Amino acid sequence: MERQRYLSGVPWESTVGYSGGSPGGQPHPRLGDHRNQGKRRDRGNGRLHSVQTLRNIEKALGALGAGLEHVVRTRIFVTNIEDWEKVGRAHGEFFGRVKPATAMVEVSRLIDSRMLVEIEAEAYLGDNGLE
Repeated sequence: MERQRYLSGVPWESTVGYSGGSPGGQPHPRLGDHRNQGKRRDRGNGRLHSVQTLRNIEKALGALGAGLEHVVRTRIFVTNIEDWEKVGRAHGEFFGRVKPATAMVEVSRLIDSRMLVEIEAEAYLGDNGLE
């Protein structure tokens, strides 16, 4: 199987050596992991950061032949846990019907001090492509 990658263009991909999304891994050859950071100028608005991050995830999934319906797990990292409800509601707007397993944790900071939210998503596309 040819390995696929989605490069979002954030500067950290080349510095750290990762791609925004790449189906692969074992035991399911089309299990993917996508991390994308929501960087916006409107400081202090966790909901808007979340929506942008989720749109980025949706775009990356589409580029790899998947959609939000293929997401089985998300991990949400926030710099202010008091934003949990705003961030959670944004997540629900995108995943309300899918309901992937998820976790939300507060972190002291993200790679860019302007970022409030980072969301990681794993999508399962089946052993032989989309199911």
